[in-house]
Amino acid sequence: MGKFIKAGRVVVLLQGRHAGKKAVVTKVFDEGSKARPFGHALVAGVERPFKKVTKKMSQKKIKNKLRCKCFVKFVNYNHMMPTRYTIPSEMSPATMVTDQQMTTSDGRKEARHFVQKLLQEKFITPPSDKSGRPSKDVAFLRKKLRF
Repeated sequence: MGKFIKAGRVVVLLQGRHAGKKAVVTKVFDEGSKARPFGHALVAGVERPFKKVTKKMSQKKIKNKLRCKCFVKFVNYNHMMPTRYTIPSEMSPATMVTDQQMTTSDGRKEARHFVQKLLQEKFITPPSDKSGRPSKDVAFLRKKLRF
């Protein structure tokens, strides 16, 4: 069977604090590492997506509603479910977060803020797919998972 969890794949986390949240795989560790001797991936995800915006809201309120909260973490392959969606390559998932940043708390904070800025920018103006419409992959990542 081929490997289908690669950088850029959108996954749904199944266990832990972020269960039911969507994330993007940024780096895979199929053979594990010294600290984590099992197959795992570094993911960057959306903890709290955008809220609904209406026409009669003020610009200040709209700005506050269009904020999302993100997270970055290592996740075991058993605790994630891959979806059919992959983010566009122009978002470059490999450069979102590096494993060197994850070693210190300052690095994790910096990575989380970078991911938050990138995702907010792409959520507001989504990249277009081949037909010129907004990408369904980014739209899926933007919406809250309903279950």
